[in-house]
Amino acid sequence: MLIDKNALYRFEEKLDPKNLEASEVSAEIIDFGEISVIFRLKSQPDIVYKRMPIFDTRTAAEKYSIMYHDYCRYLTAAGLTLPESETCIIEVPDRPVVLFIAQQKLPEDRLCHKLIHILDTGKCREMIGHVISETNKVWEFNKVSGPSVELAIDGQLSNWAFVETENDSMFYYIDTSTPLFRLNEKEQQNPELMLQSAPGFLRWIIRLFFLDDVMNRYYVPKLVYTDLAANLFKEQKPELIPDAISIINTYLPDKKDVVVAGEVEKYYKEDKLIWSLFLAFRKVDRWLKTALFRGRYEFILPGKIKR
Repeated sequence: MLIDKNALYRFEEKLDPKNLEASEVSAEIIDFGEISVIFRLKSQPDIVYKRMPIFDTRTAAEKYSIMYHDYCRYLTAAGLTLPESETCIIEVPDRPVVLFIAQQKLPEDRLCHKLIHILDTGKCREMIGHVISETNKVWEFNKVSGPSVELAIDGQLSNWAFVETENDSMFYYIDTSTPLFRLNEKEQQNPELMLQSAPGFLRWIIRLFFLDDVMNRYYVPKLVYTDLAANLFKEQKPELIPDAISIINTYLPDKKDVVVAGEVEKYYKEDKLIWSLFLAFRKVDRWLKTALFRGRYEFILPGKIKR
């Protein structure tokens, strides 16, 4: 993979975070994360970039890059297949240091949250079963590695791609830009970085009431699987939830603590409310910084999201 560092520098230098498409270097938005935007440069259609503008120093960005590659290495050791990826740090004077994560672009129509809209019910059930089986590799890895290495994972369908060739088929896990793992029971991710995209006036309450919950949930198999099932509401495919729950419960060792439909719906409603409010407050924060204080807002925000 060949990253065009000069193009990335020009992209970041001329970037208007409120209008990515108007950048001097032509780019196309693909998706959004909580602290990143996912896009591709038209000059490099085979590479997907994730922009992480959350670092005060190059040293902090380099540390994150090392953590990212460690996480990818551990996921691979657990048996997951990841797209080829690299990182690149860009420093524009008087701006935050930006880390770009470059990832091999996979066919967009093979992303699992899109496949559920074109496959029949039987094939959807089979695909969901494969995703749950792949996710389970993380929990099996954690059992073997003990406290020395413990991995977290976000198992939603949008984080997986099912790619078929003439001779083979493969599930790829693509959501690696926010590495979450513990070494000897110590969390490696800096939770304060997760707060950088939050409005300043909200950070104290997020830190106090939500941060630990958001970071810790991805270490708990039942919560990861509940999140996967609940996300089918957002994807407008609630009819697949009973099948998903049935498969999930075959992987949960404690049969007294299985996933049930009522929990999934409750989880979805709470999650929808939290993230809808969070995005609304981020837009207020952007207006305050750009319109009222005539400053620059570094994060690229999505428009209205259908949940």
